[in-house]
Amino acid sequence: MEISKPRPTIFCISFLALYISFVTITPASSNSLQDDFIKCLHKNTNVDFPLDKTFFTPERNSSIFTEAFESTAQNQRLLTKEMPKPGFIFKPVHESHVQASVICSKKLGIHFRVRSGGHDYEGVSYVSRIENPFVLIDLSKLRQINIDIEDNSAWVQAGATIGELYYRIAEKSKIHGFPGGVYPSLGIGGHITGGAYGSLMRKYGLAADNVLDAKIVDANGKLLDRAAMGEDLFWAIRGGSGGSFGIILSWKIKLVPVPETITVFTVTKTLKQDASFKILLKWQQVADKLVEELFLRVFFTVVGNKANKTVSMAYIGQFLGKKGTLMEVMEKDFPELGLTQKDCVEMSWIDSIIYNSGFPTNPPPPIEILLQAKSPLGKVYFKAKSDFAKEPIPVLGLKGMFKKLLEEDAALVIWTPYGGKMDKIPESEIPFPHRNGTNFMIQYYRSWSDSEESNKRIKWIRELYSYMTPYVSSNPRQAYVNYRDLDLGQNKNNSKSNFLEAKRWGAKYFKDNFNRLVRIKTKVDPENFFRHEQSIPTLPVRS
Repeated sequence: MEISKPRPTIFCISFLALYISFVTITPASSNSLQDDFIKCLHKNTNVDFPLDKTFFTPERNSSIFTEAFESTAQNQRLLTKEMPKPGFIFKPVHESHVQASVICSKKLGIHFRVRSGGHDYEGVSYVSRIENPFVLIDLSKLRQINIDIEDNSAWVQAGATIGELYYRIAEKSKIHGFPGGVYPSLGIGGHITGGAYGSLMRKYGLAADNVLDAKIVDANGKLLDRAAMGEDLFWAIRGGSGGSFGIILSWKIKLVPVPETITVFTVTKTLKQDASFKILLKWQQVADKLVEELFLRVFFTVVGNKANKTVSMAYIGQFLGKKGTLMEVMEKDFPELGLTQKDCVEMSWIDSIIYNSGFPTNPPPPIEILLQAKSPLGKVYFKAKSDFAKEPIPVLGLKGMFKKLLEEDAALVIWTPYGGKMDKIPESEIPFPHRNGTNFMIQYYRSWSDSEESNKRIKWIRELYSYMTPYVSSNPRQAYVNYRDLDLGQNKNNSKSNFLEAKRWGAKYFKDNFNRLVRIKTKVDPENFFRHEQSIPTLPVRS
C-alpha cells in the first residue's frame, strides 16, 4: 500500500488566527524559515495543526521551547549550553504532517532530526553536531496503540513508549507479551530500529525479530507499508538503526505467549563472597546454555564508602514458569549461585516488567507507572559503551576489570546472556548480526550529576573499554547500535568520504550486514537526505 501526498487545502479562519498570533510574537529576524516551513506544510497536508501546540521556538517562548526540547531527552550530557539546539521543534499530530515535513524540508533545504523516545545514547535523534541550523521533528504526539489479541498482533505508532505498549497488552491479556526492552520510557519508533532486546530475548529473540509490518515515510514524502517498500527496505529498518532510511511512523508487531505465572529473583554477591570468582566463572560457562525460559543477567556496581568500597554482583533472573520448576533448573545447572525458594517471587508478566525496570518494589508500584515517560534512572549525564564476549573472561581479566571499577563510585557494568533463540536466528536474517557464538553482551555505563565531571568520567569509561580489549570479540570488535557510541567513528557533514570512514564503525555494529545496508541506502535515498553522525552512508559516486 502506498499513500500518496495529501491534497492541498484552503487555510481555515482558525488557522489564520493562530498563524497571525504565532508570527506576531516571533521576531522578524527568525521568521523567514519558520514561515516558509509552515506555509509549505499547509500546502502538503489537509489535516490542520494548532501552532501553539505543535510548534515551539526559542524566540516565541524560550521556557516552553526548552521544556519541549528536554521533555524526552534522556542524557543530560547532550543538553549542555555548548550543545547545538534546533531552530524550532515541530510535533506532528497526524501521519500526513510527517510526510509534509519531509517534502518541505527537502524543498527548503532544511536539515532535521527525528525523535520518538529520546533514548539515543549520543542524542543524534535530537542534536546535530555536524549540521547547523537544524530542526527537530518530535513524534511524541503520534502514540496510538491497537492491540488485536485474536490475531496475536498490534499496531504501535512511533511516539508510543514500550511501557505504554506493555500496559495496553496487559489490559487485553495476561498470557501475551512482547520481547522488547525493559525500560518503559523507550520510544518504540527508534527502539526497534536497533534490534531491541529484553528479558524475553532467549525465548523469542529481539523485538525486531517479531515485526510483521511497518509504515515509513521515505525521502520523497511517500507513506509506505511493507508491500510498497519491498523486502530489502523492510529488512533494513529492522535493526539497521534509525535515521538512515526514512521516518518510522508505526510498527505491526507479533505478540508472543507468556505464562500466567513468571518467577523473578535477585541474588547479590560481593567481591568478598566470591573472591575466587567461582560463581562468576560458572555463570560465564552456563548462562547462554540454560533453558531458554531463563534469562539471568549480572549487574556489577560499586558499593560502600572509601574505607570499605567493593563491587557488588547482582544476579537478576526471570523464569517463564513457577518457582518450583526454576529451582530444579538452578539446582541442576547453576547450584553455585545458592538460589533459594525465599529468593523467588512469582508474579505476572506485566509485574515482571516493573521489577526488571528498576523501579522501587517495596511497596510494589501500580502498573500505571509504565505509562509515565520518565526513565527510572532519573535525569543524569552518562556515557556508555558495549562489547560482545565470545568466550569466558579468565580470572586475570576479571581482577583487572574489578580493579578498574573500584576507581569509580557510580560505575555500572551489565552482562546479558545470549543463547536460546538468539543462537537459532541467522545473523543475516535482519541487520542485527550478534547471534550464534556470542556468550554474552557487555554494557559499560557511567553516570554523573555535574557537567564539569564529564571529561573525567568519559576518560575513565574509555580506559575500561581499552582494558577489556583482549577479552572480547575482535576483527571486528563488535558493538550494539542501540548503545550508540560516537567514539567508534562518525560521519562528517554529508561528506562523500563518509563511506570509507563508516566501514570501520559500520562493521562493529552490523558485521557483513553493513554492506547490504549501504546498497539499500544508496537505492532508496541516493541523495543521503536522511543522515546523522552514524547514519548508513551511500556508496560513493564513481567519477
